[in-house]
Amino acid sequence: MNDLNAILAPGMCVTHPDHPEWGTGQVQSNAGGRITVNFPDQGKVVFNSAQVALIPVFDPS
Repeated sequence: MNDLNAILAPGMCVTHPDHPEWGTGQVQSNAGGRITVNFPDQGKVVFNSAQVALIPVFDPS
């Protein structure tokens, strides 16, 4: 399985495929297969990049 989350860098915006109600989050870090994202309606969440394919948002407006 390719790790599509590998392209995610701090500052990028993403959404969670299973939780759109969390809103658009900002990547805080991406290291060692763990991605920390700060969501406006959920707070900071840490993901195992092998289990969740976050969706990049290129126009967060």
